[in-house]
Amino acid sequence: MSNRLTVREHMCRMRKILPHATLLSLATLLAACNTSGGVYNDVPINSSAGSSTNIASLTAVIDSNPSDASAYSTRGIAYGQAGKLDQAVEDFNRAIQLNPQSYQTYANRALVYRRQGKNDLAVADYTRAINIKPDYDVAYVGRGNIYRQQGNYSAALADFNSVIARDSSDARAFYNRGLIYQAQNQDSLAIEDFATAIGLNPKAAAPYIARGISYLAVNDPDAAFSDLSMAVNLDRESSIAWANRGLALEMLGKPKDARRNYTRAMSLDNSNKIARDGLGRVGQG
Repeated sequence: MSNRLTVREHMCRMRKILPHATLLSLATLLAACNTSGGVYNDVPINSSAGSSTNIASLTAVIDSNPSDASAYSTRGIAYGQAGKLDQAVEDFNRAIQLNPQSYQTYANRALVYRRQGKNDLAVADYTRAINIKPDYDVAYVGRGNIYRQQGNYSAALADFNSVIARDSSDARAFYNRGLIYQAQNQDSLAIEDFATAIGLNPKAAAPYIARGISYLAVNDPDAAFSDLSMAVNLDRESSIAWANRGLALEMLGKPKDARRNYTRAMSLDNSNKIARDGLGRVGQG
């Protein structure tokens, strides 16, 4: 009994940082170039997209029609996928010069700015995209996610609510809104939004992790264990999922199983504080 109280006390301390320190981040995917396999992950680096052969082919298209904005935009996407962010921005700049009404290009440039840590420029580009196309959900989700990460929850909620009001099938909006509710300790509302996101996209690990953390916060380790087990099945490399699964097992009075999960989490990320603290309680074995 005393051990379970210790875990709850630990949860109270961790609760303040969980939404920001342990949840996976969401970045809007490059339009027409979703290679991540899910809507919750950052765009992965794909070096083949920036190969000399691929870039040469795209450059040939530009050379044959230098006034084609879409050609620059397509090469910019390839540069962005390859992690060549400065070249991507240059191509998006040229594409926008040729076609200032391309809301997709503004959103793609915004994503590159986000990856460069230039959030103010990213917000400005998402806003330009929205001004051109007021129902462009990609831009609302991208901008809302920046606002959320900055702690500007009212602006973020406005963006996500706008998307949800137009299209209730957008999993990203529900997931991000759930993260805001979670950060505000409104875990019941967060759980509802994560459940909707899971229903819309059951193959993504992030909403299971998020909902599992909220279940831990409301002292429902059984539900948390179920969600976090699904998360580790979907993403075996998630240190966060393993660590929080260990916490659920510890709350359920299974210290040996918890230890195995904490150890797995530490093997994936030696800086994982939840796992390190957990091992401190249950022992190294």
